[in-house]
Amino acid sequence: MSIKTILFGVSAAALLAGCGEQSGSSQNPRQPAEGETETLVEEAAPTRANAEAFIENVESWTRDFGEYYARVAWVQATYINHDTNWLVTKADTESTEMGVKFANEAKRFNDLDLPDEMRRKLEAIKLGLNLPAPDRPGAAAELAEISTRMGSAYATGRIDLSDSATPAAEVEAYIRAVLDPNGQDPNLEIDLSSVSRNTLENLMGTIDDPALLQEIWTKWRAVPIASDDDGNSIKSDYAKMVALANEGAAELGYGDAGAMWRSRYDMEPDEFAAEMDRLWSQVKPLYDELHCHVRAKLNDQYGDGVVPLDQPIRADLLGNMWAQTWSNLNDVVAPEGAAPSYDLTDLLVSNGYTQRQMVETGEDFFSSLGFDALPDTFWERSMITEPRDRDVVCHASAWDLDWKDDIRIKMCTKINADDFRTVHHELGHNYYQRAYQDQSVLFQTGANGGFHEAIGDMVSLSITPAYLKQLNLIDEVPDASKDLGLLMNEAMEGVAFLPFGLLMDKWRWQVFSGELTPETYNDGWWDLRTQYQGIRPPVERDAGDFDPGGKYHIPGNVSYERYFLARILQFQFHKAACDLAGWEGPLHRCSVYGSKAVGARFNAMLEMGASEPWPEALAAFTGSREMDGSAIVEYFDPLMVWLKDQNAERTCGW
Repeated sequence: MSIKTILFGVSAAALLAGCGEQSGSSQNPRQPAEGETETLVEEAAPTRANAEAFIENVESWTRDFGEYYARVAWVQATYINHDTNWLVTKADTESTEMGVKFANEAKRFNDLDLPDEMRRKLEAIKLGLNLPAPDRPGAAAELAEISTRMGSAYATGRIDLSDSATPAAEVEAYIRAVLDPNGQDPNLEIDLSSVSRNTLENLMGTIDDPALLQEIWTKWRAVPIASDDDGNSIKSDYAKMVALANEGAAELGYGDAGAMWRSRYDMEPDEFAAEMDRLWSQVKPLYDELHCHVRAKLNDQYGDGVVPLDQPIRADLLGNMWAQTWSNLNDVVAPEGAAPSYDLTDLLVSNGYTQRQMVETGEDFFSSLGFDALPDTFWERSMITEPRDRDVVCHASAWDLDWKDDIRIKMCTKINADDFRTVHHELGHNYYQRAYQDQSVLFQTGANGGFHEAIGDMVSLSITPAYLKQLNLIDEVPDASKDLGLLMNEAMEGVAFLPFGLLMDKWRWQVFSGELTPETYNDGWWDLRTQYQGIRPPVERDAGDFDPGGKYHIPGNVSYERYFLARILQFQFHKAACDLAGWEGPLHRCSVYGSKAVGARFNAMLEMGASEPWPEALAAFTGSREMDGSAIVEYFDPLMVWLKDQNAERTCGW
């Protein structure tokens, strides 16, 4: 998950999410010519020529500084220490300062009658600030320092399991299975007093002991409220960041930073919020049926004392650190007699797949659609496996460091089904980045936030049994009797995610608007998680906790509505691709591997970047100008029929 954010003021933490941020020149940025970006006390009314000169200056500065900034951020993300943190903070500061300067300068041209392309570029300049620092001395530096500190605290936080009530040998066995699933490293040393967050994240999908799950879940969430030597914590820093970002957003003419984020979708902020609710209403019935079935099966496993049938589900029991996807429970909830006839993780391991081979397989998929092979530098410079000698940001991400061909991924890749899909997803970002490289740097991003995330997600829907047979991972394509099991696997990943994808930014919108304060951050978080997801914390939480900070994208300040929209667009794109490929069977059985016709039209949309409003890009590929959740409903229709039958005698809801 990651997209190339191309303008100004994205924090280092956001870059760690995989945004190869492009912004301007660090060492010797080109100074604005007279009349370009220096505002005079008695300035004449701006002209179209002034606007043209200003835009050209911004584009030049952005391209020059972007490569410098991206390389600094790459080093910090792949080699975290005091010095790389210092470097990225310095680059962040300059990026934010110039972003604020450019955004405020762009306002000068609000009343000019300009061609559509120029107007779109000016709006991109104003909205490119992820965290808009106030236009006063020191504010940008303070915001950059806070952002870097939050990101570093999140990435380097360690958890002590040495005092666990679970026997140490049992905990070590769980960890060993995660770190060395093939048992090839007899010398692997495990320090229970300092377990990495990446390891703990993976543990949540392998443990079925409620007591140990509760302990890991709780200790993970102690990191955001732990203070450093200067008394700073992720929670206290987050509150400071909100105040600064809101002040900056107000100077740019937005009600708050949340309204500014929502303004990036070619519609008014309130209109966009309503659009999110409309899309949720289309898919909510499917989620509700899935939730009811999952709760019933967990009750069968753990009993009424752990999973009461009249309450939300305990968040630590869903196989994921944030209960955002539930695919690790597939064996618990699979339809009887309809489980998939294969386990993709087992297939990858038994066939001796390496981390590089997983990435090569993803590349081959895009090549089958007609895309050019990845450049040699991709293989030379990407981080595909986790180094054991230093701290890195393991969060999977895709990077474009030079606006052209220096594309990379950064992953701590494991040989499992989840990372096999993630590889396809991240490469989708890279192929998108390369497709729009001839656009203005101001348009080198997705048509809207959801597009970038949906590209690789769409490809992952073609990881069907037919595709796996083409890879020689299975000998025969299972018959239709196994479809329910496959659909359940997909739903536990994609459908289960939908409300989480929606509520993350709903919470932030409430924070930015002042509806939630530091004293009510946590209560508001759990109100939304219960309302939309039907889950609850496994232990009592209070106002002193900061559970949102336990999710990377909150301290990283990565907007999240894009992931909800990506799930919607993923299926909409898939249906359009399957129609174009001439597929006539059930939507969930379609793979477009090898379809050059799909690749050609797909690339035509990708090449547009953000040069046109997103409805134009959507129509270029799907023929529709409206995002639509009906494709996901169609995809899962056989499962929906089965779930309704299973839930007929159950009490659903929470």
